[in-house]
Amino acid sequence: MTDASPSRRADSWKWWVCGLLLLASTINYMDRQTLANAAVRITREFQLSQAQYGNLEWVFGWAFAAGSLAFGFVVDRWSVRWVYPAVLLLWSAVGFATGFVESYGGLLLCRTALGLFEGGHWPCAIKTTQRLLASRDRSMGNSVLQSGTSIGAILTPQLMRLLLTDEPGSWRIAFQAVGVVGLLWIVGWFWVVRPGELEAEPPRTGAPDEGGDLGAFCRGLLTRRMAAVLVIIALINTAWQILRAWLPKFLQEGRGYTESAALNFNSLFYVATDIGCLGAGALTVWLARRRGWSVHASRSGVFLGCSLLTALSTAVPFLPKGFALEVTLLLVGAGALAVFPIYHALTQEISPRHQGKVTGVASLAAWGLGPPLQRGFGILVDRTGSFDLGFAIAGWLPVGAMLALWLLWTPDPRPAEESPR
Repeated sequence: MTDASPSRRADSWKWWVCGLLLLASTINYMDRQTLANAAVRITREFQLSQAQYGNLEWVFGWAFAAGSLAFGFVVDRWSVRWVYPAVLLLWSAVGFATGFVESYGGLLLCRTALGLFEGGHWPCAIKTTQRLLASRDRSMGNSVLQSGTSIGAILTPQLMRLLLTDEPGSWRIAFQAVGVVGLLWIVGWFWVVRPGELEAEPPRTGAPDEGGDLGAFCRGLLTRRMAAVLVIIALINTAWQILRAWLPKFLQEGRGYTESAALNFNSLFYVATDIGCLGAGALTVWLARRRGWSVHASRSGVFLGCSLLTALSTAVPFLPKGFALEVTLLLVGAGALAVFPIYHALTQEISPRHQGKVTGVASLAAWGLGPPLQRGFGILVDRTGSFDLGFAIAGWLPVGAMLALWLLWTPDPRPAEESPR
């Protein structure tokens, strides 16, 4: 172990690093959500159908899956201290370039490249929390990391309100402004994380993934635990991405909200998702530490509660514009994002040595299902003129994920370790 090892740092340093991960997630989602918040303007300017808008999410999703897998292998091979800022710089540059596109083809190209490089965020971030935190603390660490997505989505609509004018192309400056922010994060990362930190150590004797070869990793893909992870992420990610991508259009075109009102509600929606995300992590830790629940029982109980919240989407088709609709959407959003920290903690139990690859393979499952359904969602809206049925169905997908967790996951009989070391 080098002198720069995290074990020689104060415990508070680990949470400072988690704070940086939160900021990276914030930047990641600001780059991603700029399109959704300008969706009505962009579809009008480029004269896109709902299906064509769905294609923008489709190519992003497939590229994100490819990027997650590729960078998963990269971050298991090379230091996360260098890989992470590299991918953040690349996706920020692509986001900046989106502000200059002049055609639908250019939008497709930029969304593809953005997905490819943003796909590196999660293998790097999950590798970092896996290296930093003990098993029982990872749900909380992952909640901090995941909550950055909500913060980014809270800030983006307000940034758009400041930058959007009556000029048709005023949406472009928002892409460029968000793209510049990533440079500041890179400076902070190199200041907080020193050379030699977050490096992999040889596994303990008798550890379940002591074999570090690729064959051992491939055998791990055939376990029930990995099957559970793949089904869970395919379902929860599809539900979340449909809500994320289509909510602004649903509010404006489906319920008659003004652009300004939709942007304000979007920010409130992501405040709710942030509360749900942090609350899920805190509740999981509290149940394990204060109530004596096993790590698996605490995760499962919180996951169940959150998945039932998302199922409230069943009421959406019956609710007109107004308070009841808004409260329902807030509860659905809180549950939809809150399941992700628990999912990330599950992936961190699969193979510590191959964490990046596990995250990458899981992303293939996540984005293999979602992108075609994004296009299908758009086709459904074009044909029916309504967003309601798609939203109602999407909310039940996390319930299916809970069933997969219950049926497929095999709890570890060993007590949770006190340290990731």
